[in-house]
Amino acid sequence: MRPSRLLALLVSILLSACASHQNAPEQAVPVPETRFITKTDITFSPADWPQVLQADLYLPESSQPRPAVLLVHGGGWERRSRADMAWIAESLASRGFAVLNIDYRFAPEHTFPAQLYDLQVAMNWLGREADNYRLDRDAISAFGFSSGAHLVSLMALVAESRHPLNQPYGGRYARPVAVVAGGLPADLRAFGSGKLIRQFLGGGQENIPGIYQAASPITHISTGAPPFFLFHGAQDMLVPVSQAKEFRARLTDHGVESELYLMYLRGHVTSFLTAGNAVEKAAEFLVRHRGNTRPVSHEQDGG
Repeated sequence: MRPSRLLALLVSILLSACASHQNAPEQAVPVPETRFITKTDITFSPADWPQVLQADLYLPESSQPRPAVLLVHGGGWERRSRADMAWIAESLASRGFAVLNIDYRFAPEHTFPAQLYDLQVAMNWLGREADNYRLDRDAISAFGFSSGAHLVSLMALVAESRHPLNQPYGGRYARPVAVVAGGLPADLRAFGSGKLIRQFLGGGQENIPGIYQAASPITHISTGAPPFFLFHGAQDMLVPVSQAKEFRARLTDHGVESELYLMYLRGHVTSFLTAGNAVEKAAEFLVRHRGNTRPVSHEQDGG
């Protein structure tokens, strides 16, 4: 083994030990690996959509309808692409999940709620195309990191609360059965009016406080929300870990099942680049919830 690869392996092992998993199950769920194929550059947006949006669809081998995951990248709502999430898509697909890894419209050209609508359209595409791709339309989850985590969380919560943001593009398929959110900015009101949020929402908080509140997932939590798996860098300076902790506390207050995987010695970007173990735990979480079950959970620290 080359020295560089050996060093990377040692760093990965060290960092995986520097994590705690709150509300973890007592026993891990076995998730056997399987082969998959990838269909690239699928257009999922309607013909009259303001921008043509594409995605890559990962399809594992299966004789039964497959559970599916909507996968959404980060980038401050203004940049990056679905290519960032390809390794996560491959990881989930190898564990039996069909994965729709999407792009979405960017700020400042397109302001909120355009990006939310893009996700809702993608979820509805999965629902409509379920028979064509042998998907289980009743077992569609969502997974996002950073701004992608914000969008999947908001989509899931407004769908449950029947908020106006769930219209006109939401509906029954826009509510995932479970959500994985990494580096989640849960309460946009806590960030003041920084450039990224200001151009995403279309103005400063002092001028549009109602938009800041409506765009914050934490304000939409209700007792019927789907279960959440949160992972976050404990040294995140861009999106403080308090965002994940406060979000989870609010979920707990409403009786919503959640798990929190804290990654020590890591900030915002490094918690994504070294998220392999978190993704494995997230996959186990999605397996447990793909049938709309609500298992009893237990407290457990992992190191």
